[in-house]
Amino acid sequence: MKLNLTLTQRLSLVFAILLLACCGASAWLQIRSNSMHEKEVVQGLSRGVAESIAHDTPVMGEHGLMPEAVRRMFDQLMTVNPSVEVYLLDPHGVIIGHAAPAGHLLRPVVNLVPIHRFLLGGMLPILGDDPRSVDGKKVFSVAALRSGAHQDGPVSGYIYVVLQGEEHDRLAARVAASSVLRNTLWSMALVGLLVLVAGLVALRLITRPLHRLTETMRGFDTHAEPVELPLPATPASAGQRDEIAVLETAFGQMAGRIGEQWRTLSRQDQERRELVANISHDLRTPLGSLHGYLETLLLKDATLEAAERRRYLGIALAQSSKVGKLAQSLFELARLEHGSVEPVAEDFLLSDLIQDVFQKCELKAQAGNVSLAADMPRDANLVHADLGLIERVLTNLLDNAIRHTPAGGKVTVALRREGPQVQVTVSDTGPGIPPQLLEKLFRRPFSPGTDGRNGGLGLLIVQRILQLHGSAIELRSEPGKGAVFCFALRAAGRA
Repeated sequence: MKLNLTLTQRLSLVFAILLLACCGASAWLQIRSNSMHEKEVVQGLSRGVAESIAHDTPVMGEHGLMPEAVRRMFDQLMTVNPSVEVYLLDPHGVIIGHAAPAGHLLRPVVNLVPIHRFLLGGMLPILGDDPRSVDGKKVFSVAALRSGAHQDGPVSGYIYVVLQGEEHDRLAARVAASSVLRNTLWSMALVGLLVLVAGLVALRLITRPLHRLTETMRGFDTHAEPVELPLPATPASAGQRDEIAVLETAFGQMAGRIGEQWRTLSRQDQERRELVANISHDLRTPLGSLHGYLETLLLKDATLEAAERRRYLGIALAQSSKVGKLAQSLFELARLEHGSVEPVAEDFLLSDLIQDVFQKCELKAQAGNVSLAADMPRDANLVHADLGLIERVLTNLLDNAIRHTPAGGKVTVALRREGPQVQVTVSDTGPGIPPQLLEKLFRRPFSPGTDGRNGGLGLLIVQRILQLHGSAIELRSEPGKGAVFCFALRAAGRA
């Protein structure tokens, strides 16, 4: 079964396991260190025991070693000090004299390598074979027995003294179960518990920012709304901040970007809704008028005079044309917003294009008694752009200016060279645009109403086309002083 643990719980579990392993290893190393220290002390203090026995006890006779003689002496020594065991070895390490009870001698031969190392003054502790164990090792003291009067004679045997014998082991086993050892183990357990509690508290403090970040992310995911994550009170450089703080800052930045995108999408969605509503309103009027006149023609066809019939058909045709233009503008805006239009830039004379647009708008201007004027210096004439798209921009701006300029007014198109760009200005002498509409004019179309000015789809198309050219439309307007639309195009050179 898989445990569903949090990151903090997993870290706590791993920390507890590591602490337990470290405590166990520390206890084993401490016990081993104490044991080796005890062996070193015992062997160091008893280093000369075997030499003293060899010097004070006659173990050599005329015929060599006397095992039976030394056996009685061994019994006396072990009675005085039960923790030691004394053995008489021949030159090959074979035990030839001892005081071990029957059946206790399990190893008849003692390895001479540790004995030689001891006699040469090796570093303590040195462990030798335990005759009363199959493979045990014990600290010992040893003295070489030599024949003759001189100390440099051949070795006839060894006095081998095990310093921590069976009695010592039995006593040590009893002490191990005593209250002293229990108190030691309880002390170690208490220290381990305190370290565990302190470690868990420290781990909680360290992961507190991570918990805060987790809760913030849960709230962000649950509500699907932008959240702001406060930065640390004391800012630090990137090299000094820990990974959790960096993660917290990165999440805060990400949440800010997502929030901004969320607000943008919400605003765009609202604009689309309003666009659909406004277009529906703009379509309803001409379609209703078209339907009404066509229905009248159908019902009164026999009674209508020819002139009246032509007037009804003319009105219906005008409304149909209005619907067609609105549908065409809507289709064009959709293509621009979905990236279906790619500008094909070329060099052309902006003055020629303006004259062509003036000719297209001339009849409408005359019908409204509006005059058209142009200010086109020769040094601000040649531009590099998409001819068809810029024609659409100028047509929309002029159409918008003519529609909102009163009779007797004037619409002016002016060019001015500014470095690598040509500034294009379209101004009129109309009533201007109210300040509350300036910011929203290029964000959504407005239905005709009391505002007196309708941005409509035309200005949105202008904005999208200029964005494709890396430019933007700017509006300067004061109520009662007309409106001024400005944009820049890349200059192609001098005309």
